[in-house]
Amino acid sequence: MYRIISGKWKAKRIAAPKNFDVRPTTDFAKEALFSMLEHRFDMQFISVLDLFGGIGSICLEFASRDCPDITTVEMNPKHAGFINTTAQELGFGLQVNVQRSDVFEWLKKKRNQSKTYDLIFADPPFDMDEKKYHDLITLVMEGDFLKENGTFVLEHQSRQKFEHPNYIETRKYGNVSFSFFDKKKAEGL
Repeated sequence: MYRIISGKWKAKRIAAPKNFDVRPTTDFAKEALFSMLEHRFDMQFISVLDLFGGIGSICLEFASRDCPDITTVEMNPKHAGFINTTAQELGFGLQVNVQRSDVFEWLKKKRNQSKTYDLIFADPPFDMDEKKYHDLITLVMEGDFLKENGTFVLEHQSRQKFEHPNYIETRKYGNVSFSFFDKKKAEGL
């Protein structure tokens, strides 16, 4: 179970079926994350790509804050269906586009697409291999996914550290950390 922190559906509790194997971002970490993001972006005018959508904790938070264009990628068909159904029930059907796919395959296939995003968020499984984390960062930062001022936020265990030319900073909230990567940094702007 998780709750939407702010926006139209503030305090709305979302309960996924008990047999779902998920780890939604904690309320504490999510509140801190969105506080930072709202200082960087005007939620009503951005496009968001949510990778490893889980049960929709992050994409529905964006939708509740009036973000008009959210694409979420989730491989598990039950989870993707749950996100889609919940988005429809909350009236976010036009805002949230659920793509059922393996994130790595989706990024490789969409690499040279014309759609770009202001913000990309990824919350991969915490037990994902470290090399795959680096592959994910490379796919996002070297693919044409981010707009000129775009930011990539990666949620991970606090013990993990990342080095990349686009790396900006990491914010730690207990066992959860968010690492930020900006497109402009590597371009020297």
